[in-house]
Amino acid sequence: MLNNLLLDFFNFLILIIKEMGYLGIFFGMMIESTIFPLPSELILIPAGALVARGEMSFSLVFLIAIAGTILGALINFLFAMFLGRGLVNMLVKKYGRFLFITERRLNKADSFFNEHGEITVFIGRLIPIARHIISIPAGFSRMNMLRFVIYTALGAAVWSAFLIYIGYVFWDRLEWINEQLSVLYIPILIFVLVILVLYILVRKNKTGKKNKK
Repeated sequence: MLNNLLLDFFNFLILIIKEMGYLGIFFGMMIESTIFPLPSELILIPAGALVARGEMSFSLVFLIAIAGTILGALINFLFAMFLGRGLVNMLVKKYGRFLFITERRLNKADSFFNEHGEITVFIGRLIPIARHIISIPAGFSRMNMLRFVIYTALGAAVWSAFLIYIGYVFWDRLEWINEQLSVLYIPILIFVLVILVLYILVRKNKTGKKNKK
């Protein structure tokens, strides 16, 4: 019974995205990149299924998903940059529960950004929950906007391609996707870990060379 409901839900999402077209994907990914908890899986996996059916273009879905992500991330970035840490914290404390954002999560993202720097914007796009809030610490720190957009685009490219590919390959097994999604995340998590370790090693190597001078 539950499996049938999940399958019906996925098919319903496919129908919605088919009806809204590329504009729906753009706005969906824009919203997903702001503080609103709309999972990108619900947008891009069905879109990948439509690509497999020949009803959408992989390239267009991919590029539009990146564009929507960048716009949504910039909204968060500018929101944090202009309002400042104090006011944002107050708003999160007061209204965050409605958007599934807590002070603890925001502080964790803030600490992670301060510890690891700009690469966090890239990595954060690949981690559930963090995707919605990683732009806020970048705004607090007044990160260079061009670099922010580049890191956001790179992270969005990896994540979007991953989800579209899942929908493309398993378009006729949507029920199975829902059951195995946590397992399918493993390659992305390994990728994130490798990138983070390489970044830390490179940064330590540069620091060591500077200390020797």
